Amino acid sequence: MVHHKKTWPNYFEDLVQGRKRFDIRLADFVVAVGDTIVFEEWDPKTGAFTGRKLEKKVSYRVLTKDLSYWSSDDVETYGYQILQLE
Repeated sequence: MVHHKKTWPNYFEDLVQGRKRFDIRLADFVVAVGDTIVFEEWDPKTGAFTGRKLEKKVSYRVLTKDLSYWSSDDVETYGYQILQLE
């Protein structure tokens, strides 16, 4: 399946340059390993797409609602960190 997602310029450029190898999205759509996401650069200043697009394949997925390692108090206090590993 192919999904199209708006991406702000700074994050889009980091994806293009290979510095960003993860994405955080609200889980309001169904996505699976093997799906493709088409990142479409969106400029919030102009309220329009720039025309730049980048396709990436989903190789791993985690739903944070599935993570029960920490108490809700700890999550409220500290939040989550999303780490990229190389």
